[in-house]
Amino acid sequence: MSEPRGNAVRSEPSARAAQLDAADELAGLRKRFVLDDAVYLDGNSLGALPADVPARIDDVVRRQWGELRIRSWEESGWWTAPERIGDRIAPLVGAAPGQIVVGDSTSVNVFKALVGAVRLAGDGRDEIVVDATTFPTDGYIAASAARLTGCELRPVEPAEVPGALGPRTAAVLLNHVDYRTGRLHDLPSLTAAIHDAGALAVWDLCHSAGALPVGLDAHGVDLAVGCTYKYLNGGPGSPAYLYVAAAHQDRFDSPLPGWNSHAEPFGMSPTYAPAPGALRGRVGTPDILSMLALEAALDVWDGVSVDSVRAKSLALTDFFLDCVSQYVPEGRVESLTPPAHADRGSQVALRCADAGTVMKSLIEQGVIGDFRHPDVLRFGFTPLYVGFADVERAARVLGRTLGG
Repeated sequence: MSEPRGNAVRSEPSARAAQLDAADELAGLRKRFVLDDAVYLDGNSLGALPADVPARIDDVVRRQWGELRIRSWEESGWWTAPERIGDRIAPLVGAAPGQIVVGDSTSVNVFKALVGAVRLAGDGRDEIVVDATTFPTDGYIAASAARLTGCELRPVEPAEVPGALGPRTAAVLLNHVDYRTGRLHDLPSLTAAIHDAGALAVWDLCHSAGALPVGLDAHGVDLAVGCTYKYLNGGPGSPAYLYVAAAHQDRFDSPLPGWNSHAEPFGMSPTYAPAPGALRGRVGTPDILSMLALEAALDVWDGVSVDSVRAKSLALTDFFLDCVSQYVPEGRVESLTPPAHADRGSQVALRCADAGTVMKSLIEQGVIGDFRHPDVLRFGFTPLYVGFADVERAARVLGRTLGG
């Protein structure tokens, strides 16, 4: 990466940022979030607070809980929240209604999906393939699911999955976007390869939902999970979700058959009978406060096109990489994020020898990203509230911090 060449070069990205912000059709959404003067590029870990959420939660606490109390399970719609909010998420991941239920953590939903997929695959298939580059928890859960179901666990690089599948493969668990590098994996072709082998595809959408089109229904994904506190801005620890394709719902056998997923939950039967549809993905009593905070947060998506979000995401990351190339001294950082749009999520990961110290300095200067051990600077670009001036400032501060 080349040295900056004087003030004229430094002013060019700033002028370009102003032009891009002026033409940004999503720019008006920024005012719907609680933000300050910092450049917030950590929405791939925790999304910013939507401005309407506090008042909504105040109503939930004071009126629904404080006044209506137990009546709110029916009168305020608490009981139906998991599937109602699931239907709000559905269009953001390319799913028809009735296939997503919200609740529990991502880890719990990975467990339900993976064990459920092995059970759907049937006898004679005793192998689980897992993304070898996966977020650690997914790997831990996959190992536990393999022990529980008597399967062999095979970690495989996503690009090598098609050649690794065979008649023993029951299920494949993959991340849509690599959490370290921001690499976007080819969901359509990998899902097709998994189906050609007679196995089921389980996708982790934590780093893609709300940042780019997913197309669960269009590409025939079997099961999927995702969190809601990143690009969906649901808040710290907000509940995750489970997608069960309509074609599998009548045979989906959850390994966690709680009372909330019973066909007659208040019948208190000693024998379990699963509820119809995606509801059988529920387990216990839902976390209502977090659930309804998420529902309020999803209001910012009304009328927003995921295609427009994707277009801005790519423009933001392109612009950031261009600015880094101008502001950061040559050889100081290395981009781990693929340059091709087809291979890129909504973050940029830069390898830097002293990344931990550098990120601490950036945060002190009002540019908030995060650090991944041992040497990765991560910058997440949430198109709903990140602008091009933010991007230029972040790259400029990075260059100054690294001696540019």
